[in-house]
Order: sequence, then structure tokens, then C-alpha cells
Amino acid sequence: MAIPDFQSCMLPLLQLASDGGEHRVAEASKVLATQFKLTDEELAEQLPSGRAPLFYNRVAWAIFHLRKSGLLTTPRRAYFTISDLGRSVLDRAPAKVNLGTLAGLDGGSDGALGLGTQPALATADGRASPREALGRAYLQLRSELVSELSEVLSKTDPVQFERIVVELLVKMGYGGNVTDASRAIRKSGDEGIDGVIKEDHLGLDNIYVQAKRWQGVVGRPEIQKFAGALQGQRAKKGIFITTSTFTNGAQEYVDRIDNRIVLIDGDQLCNLMIDFDVGVNRAEYFEIKRVDLDFFLEP
Repeated sequence: MAIPDFQSCMLPLLQLASDGGEHRVAEASKVLATQFKLTDEELAEQLPSGRAPLFYNRVAWAIFHLRKSGLLTTPRRAYFTISDLGRSVLDRAPAKVNLGTLAGLDGGSDGALGLGTQPALATADGRASPREALGRAYLQLRSELVSELSEVLSKTDPVQFERIVVELLVKMGYGGNVTDASRAIRKSGDEGIDGVIKEDHLGLDNIYVQAKRWQGVVGRPEIQKFAGALQGQRAKKGIFITTSTFTNGAQEYVDRIDNRIVLIDGDQLCNLMIDFDVGVNRAEYFEIKRVDLDFFLEP
């Protein structure tokens, strides 16, 4: 079955806690995963940020709402237990417990306010947690930024494109400094090589570069030409950068040869520019924090 939304986890969590014992959040997540018959692939699915399992996040978010409404209490860190209000809700044998159920509740036995008096903390459809929604929104905005960057790159002249590639490689730790890298990458043009840069600041090895601001797809013949140029220089490492894409044949070819050639297409180039702050700047910044419980422990 599909991964249940966090509201679908509320009633099972209350039923699990009905034994009156203390339950650890991580263990509760495993129990519910078995109850919902989730597969290993579904349990491995991550939030858009890639920093936490999706299902665990939904269970934790359900516990957060149940605790804020007074149905659950938190006796100690990462544990929860049922409250008297939680028992009274279960005594009604509800078919489900969701945000609508919680919105009509008064303050719980632990003094928590009912959700009806608090701002909505879930997304409009009630399925995704704010953390999920924020992650998805971020990915959408990033995708739009990649499209904008791609369009701008397609209109840059060759000299400007060369400068962008140089700055990106230096930001990534290659080429020494911008001056050295610029000087090296301009020595070229022969035999399918646009330039040579240092692999690191000490210059322990060289990397040969081909940068193409193309509209069409780059096929195997172009990559073969570049690989041949590397062999002519007795070089082992190369980077082929394009604003377009590569054919499957081109990718299969570099996977089979001895030379280490990295292919960077237009989308990868734009994503690297975003990651290393080349050609972009910060528009807005949202920092998500959580309580540092260790800070409040007695020395």
C-alpha cells in the first residue's frame, strides 16, 4: 500500500499507547510500519531533503499533533504515553482520528491547548507535514531556477561561457585559483581539448577540459574524439561539459574505456552552479531549528 499520511497514523498510535506504557517514537514507527504492511522500498523513501525517512517523519508529526491536543504526553525525551483525554477519545471507539477530531477538543490533562485554538500546522490537504511541503516547494523552486539558468547559459557568448566554467571548477576545488585556471583553459583549441587545469592546488595531476555551449545533443563521435585527444596527451582524466545533453551511446562509451571522462550535461552544470553559488545569489533564507534538549539537562 502507499505510505499513509500522518493523520492516518493518529488512531493506530493512540491504540498502541492504550496499554498505558511508555513507547519510544522509533519503535512505534516500526510497529505501525508492520501494521500498514509497508515494503522495504517504502520504508527507505526519504523526505525531499533526504535527511529523514518519510514514514518516520509522518509518525513523528502525528505524535506532535496528538501531544499538542493533549491525547498523548511526553514523559521523557523521544517517548510518549497516553493521557486521560486520549483514553476518553478511544472509549468513543472512533473510526478515525484526524485534525478535524482534534480541532474540537478542549485542553488536555497536561494543560496543552486544543488545536482548535492554535494556528493550522498542516498543509492544505492535510496529508503532507510542513517539513514535507517545504521540501517539495524547495525542489520545485530549484527546478525552476535550473530552467532559468539553462536559458541564460544558452545565450552567453563562448568567452563568457568559458569564464563561467573556470569559476565553477575553481569553486569546486580544481584549477588552483581563477587566474591560473583561466590561463590554463585558454591554452587550447587543438585536438578536441579546450584546456588543461590542475586537479588540486598542488598540481599533482592535470585534468583536460572540453566545454561546449551547444544546442544539439552530444553523441558518441564527439566523446571518442575527446578520448583520442586525451590519449594523444597521455592523459587519464577529462571533463566534457555541455549546455545540452548526451546520448546514451556517449555515456555507454565513457563507461567502457580506460580513461576517466566525466560528462556534465546542461542540467548538471546548472545544479553545480547552484550548489557552488556561481551565477546565482540568495533570494530568501529560511532556517529551521529544533529544541536542543541536551542544553536543558542539569550539569
